[in-house]
Amino acid sequence: MDATEIEATAAAFEAAAARGEYFPHDWADRLTIDDAYRILLRRLRLRGVQRVGWKVGLTARAIQEQFGVHEPVFGCLLADGLKPSGHVFSRDELIEPGFENELCIVLGRDVPPGAARDEVAAAVARIHPAFEIIETRGDLTRQLALALADNAQQKAFVLGPPVGPEALPELGKVEARVLINGAEVGTGRGDAVLGHPFNAVVWLAAKLAEFGERLRADDTIMSGSFTRQFPLNRGDRVECAFAGIGSVATSVT
Repeated sequence: MDATEIEATAAAFEAAAARGEYFPHDWADRLTIDDAYRILLRRLRLRGVQRVGWKVGLTARAIQEQFGVHEPVFGCLLADGLKPSGHVFSRDELIEPGFENELCIVLGRDVPPGAARDEVAAAVARIHPAFEIIETRGDLTRQLALALADNAQQKAFVLGPPVGPEALPELGKVEARVLINGAEVGTGRGDAVLGHPFNAVVWLAAKLAEFGERLRADDTIMSGSFTRQFPLNRGDRVECAFAGIGSVATSVT
């Protein structure tokens, strides 16, 4: 697609979303992955929303197997999606919601494409224990390009208290324990995220450069989940404890 086609398609996707059609049927099996990313970025500009960072998805083998997709993807984090730990969501405002347990990495300086993992580590200002709240607005497995054009299931992100770089444990060895209503439902380690959570940032910096974007100081980056994705039901209280980092919690009424 050329720039004019991207513009027109982004407008068509926005119109479809306004009537509740997030994966427009007319576009099924028609988009490349690269076109989907370009459509997403153009849609956000058309909408005039404030982007505060990025999400990396499908980084852990467990979640790749869950959805049958075997490469990372990216989406955008918007200012109105940021929620503090303890936030209560209304189920009636969510579309088939779920959650993933992640680290939220905030940059203190730019990370150029081609940066190595140690350069990412040196650029980190702080890290938060986090949840990504997702919505299943269509069939990601069968229509990955439509899912990416629809911002890769992103709805919100919930952040616990931050930890500075000087206090961080070895992230590849950090274990996350996921609880739903007090019962443990899963565990995972940081090395499930492409071998190390900072590798997600390395991948993202290189990928964004393909679309004329860069990682900049103050960008907020969701690393990708340590475990598979879990559904989020009315009445659920969910928590995740990241060893040596801290905890995050949210609930749905």
